[in-house]
Amino acid sequence: MQVLEQRLAFSISATTREPRAGEVNGREYHFLKLSDFKNRIDEGEFLEHEEVYAGILYGTLWSEVKRIWAEGKAVVFDVDVKGGLNLKRKFGDQALAVFLRPPSVEVLLDRLTKRSTEVEHQLKERIAKANYELSFEDQYDVVVVNDILEETFAKCEHLVGEFLDRP
Repeated sequence: MQVLEQRLAFSISATTREPRAGEVNGREYHFLKLSDFKNRIDEGEFLEHEEVYAGILYGTLWSEVKRIWAEGKAVVFDVDVKGGLNLKRKFGDQALAVFLRPPSVEVLLDRLTKRSTEVEHQLKERIAKANYELSFEDQYDVVVVNDILEETFAKCEHLVGEFLDRP
């Protein structure tokens, strides 16, 4: 089996949120102004897009997917729950939809708190969103509990490798 990292490339999502400290445009996200994001929607440049948080849009640009396909690689998406389901609907059996879930909402809150990137009202919004998103996990091909990072990575690597190697 070819090394998995050589077969995959990560799609960089677009967002209207402001960059966090240390984030670089085009590396973590394509940071767009709201007007630019909406224009790109109108021009059909997005494969999928969602208003994930109030006033903050995220989406997958077709140009990202085409870039990765041109390299002869499979695309890895890191999207919100609805975006993932939209991608699965578009690509069907050509896509493996993996739902990564925290061991519990309490563990998620602890992780977010330790990250120190959100203020209290943002933490509450993210936890409410997580509770909502957990209701969609049964619509995914497979659910992986993100408890111990190394084990989660190994499980996902195995699932993706099997998916790519299927006849």
